Amino acid sequence: MTVAGPKPHPEKRHDHASLSAPELLEGVERALAELRRGSAVVILCDTEAALVRAAETIDSGPLALFSRPEIGDKSLVVTGRRAAILGLSDLNVRAVILMGLSDWTQQHIEPLINPEAQGPVPPHGVKASAAVAGSVADASVRLIKMARLLPAALCAPIAIEDASAWAQANGRWVITTHAIDSFERLQAEDLRIVSEARVPLADAENTRIVSFRSRDGGAEHLAIIVGSLDISQPVLTRLHSECFTGDLLGSLRCDCGEQLRGAIQAIAKEGAGVLLYLAQEGRGIGLVNKLRAYRLQDFGFDTVDANEQLGFDDDERVYLPAVQMLRQLNITRVRLLTNNPAKVGALARHRIEVSERVAHVFASNEHNRSYLLTKAKRSGHLF
Repeated sequence: MTVAGPKPHPEKRHDHASLSAPELLEGVERALAELRRGSAVVILCDTEAALVRAAETIDSGPLALFSRPEIGDKSLVVTGRRAAILGLSDLNVRAVILMGLSDWTQQHIEPLINPEAQGPVPPHGVKASAAVAGSVADASVRLIKMARLLPAALCAPIAIEDASAWAQANGRWVITTHAIDSFERLQAEDLRIVSEARVPLADAENTRIVSFRSRDGGAEHLAIIVGSLDISQPVLTRLHSECFTGDLLGSLRCDCGEQLRGAIQAIAKEGAGVLLYLAQEGRGIGLVNKLRAYRLQDFGFDTVDANEQLGFDDDERVYLPAVQMLRQLNITRVRLLTNNPAKVGALARHRIEVSERVAHVFASNEHNRSYLLTKAKRSGHLF
């Protein structure tokens, strides 16, 4: 699958320092779109370059580009956690793992990246090696995680001196490891208020919602502001990650809906405060992958193990957007409604003072009891 008539892009230069933040954001967003639709991109740094495609999309188009004579030997790149599940690395190995395979069909690759797929795991005679931190292979998996796909890449080297010209001739988007490394920080720093409206709520009539978005048109985050904030005092604040199943559908598998509505009620009772509604579904792995994790939980895995089976960390969330939103609202001190010490630490590291952690606990039910227990035992939540 090719991109007709590709335009020259600033990332095709090797002078990373000269790129502006909007150019970096644009480059990564375009690469994410290419990967999600099953296309291959070229990732490069100062010493290496590679043709990369999300392994999950292997059924959506041919791999002819990877068979070109100028393309080096293909590898399947997975996270260290997924490799440990396959018995190919130690669970403590954080580096991504490269696997050289003899068969590149969907039937052969799917069991390596998807714990629900049927097939031999690991395949006989697979050669596995750890990638160097900061390498193109390492960046490829991080980029695919950002695309909310299963964290596994088809990766094949291209001669660094030919990479940009080859990509242009073959209609491939080029992205640098520098841009990938910078993306989440720059996207958070670029957040700005784009709209605001009064939205009376059932539990808090004096409410307005402020929307935030970066210039690359990426994820939109919301600040739900109840009452009139007094920023001279610590503001009662909740960081809430979106949960389609819990917040909207009332799922009993989690306590997210109760936490959302309970936080708005608590803030209204207090008289004023803010709830930041953050676009990071499923602890940052996305809705589709969350549903995959739910399926694994039905087979007996807990929340943490299910995420690791898929190749993710137990929590992939980033709180830089929340920090930027608070700063734009001129909030520097908060009383944080949370049971999660990681949120307290994340704000403190970025100079948002947490004067108090306010407990935010709700009764369990038969469907989420084990989920809450895992939160406490394995994720350090305080109940």
